[in-house]
Amino acid sequence: MPTILGQNQYGKAENRVVKITRDGATHHIKDLNVSVALSGDMDDVHYNGSNANVLPTDTTKNTVFAFAKEHGIESAEQFGVHLARHFVTSQDPIHRARIRIEEYAWERIETSGEAKHSFVRKGQETRLTQVTYDGESWEVVSGLKDLTVMNSTDSEFWGYVKDRYTTLKEAYERILATSVSSRWRFNWTDDAREMPDWDASYARVRQHMLRAFAETYSLSLQQTLYQMGSRVIEECAEVDEIRFSLPNSHHFLVDLEAFGLKNENEVYFASDRPYGLIEATVLRDGCEPRIPVDLTNL
Repeated sequence: MPTILGQNQYGKAENRVVKITRDGATHHIKDLNVSVALSGDMDDVHYNGSNANVLPTDTTKNTVFAFAKEHGIESAEQFGVHLARHFVTSQDPIHRARIRIEEYAWERIETSGEAKHSFVRKGQETRLTQVTYDGESWEVVSGLKDLTVMNSTDSEFWGYVKDRYTTLKEAYERILATSVSSRWRFNWTDDAREMPDWDASYARVRQHMLRAFAETYSLSLQQTLYQMGSRVIEECAEVDEIRFSLPNSHHFLVDLEAFGLKNENEVYFASDRPYGLIEATVLRDGCEPRIPVDLTNL
């Protein structure tokens, strides 16, 4: 045979499940986008078209919704763990399950009455997780995207390499802004250890990430990135690795001299493209990197 089958997986992508928990007049929302990918003994279906080992993707979709009812959704990570364990342990041909989840946050609309069932979608970041299980060990990589942050001062950029094509002026006072995309890997890998408190961990990672951004006097976005990652690793014992992709959202001073006005670091043009893109991984000493370099594939 001139060709052979390589890595393969299948499943149902982007199952939108919304779980409402009713605690009397007070309701709670979990809004997830769940993608299932399964792999294992799938040679025959590719070579011969035999579906004997194939769990239909429609079944994986139904499982997502049934588990939302049967198990509830404590957190995106916990829900992913339930699903991954089920697919690997209930189907002999399935050797590995990967569950990717996006979580969309809602906040309660406060009213003068007692009813607490109205919500507004938060316009901040999207929470992410990927849970992978092979029947023996777990890998949980969580993260976020579209967390937009800005420092209106305490940022400089100077002393860089200059050549014949360099026109950028050195800046000793500038805006530093970015939209954070980040993934972090937990060191929980087997059922013998106690699972992290996923929600508390997410809040803690996010808090330290933001504090480091705010408290770093930045001479480069690279420096700020490293401080953000270092703070998370130092303060969150459950995390061994964190990767960032940070677009530098450039803000350029507008030349107002034509109008007889002096721009004293007050009026800026926000440029959305092109943008500098700063990416790096920060690791706990002694740990090997496992988060993919290209976050678009995670």
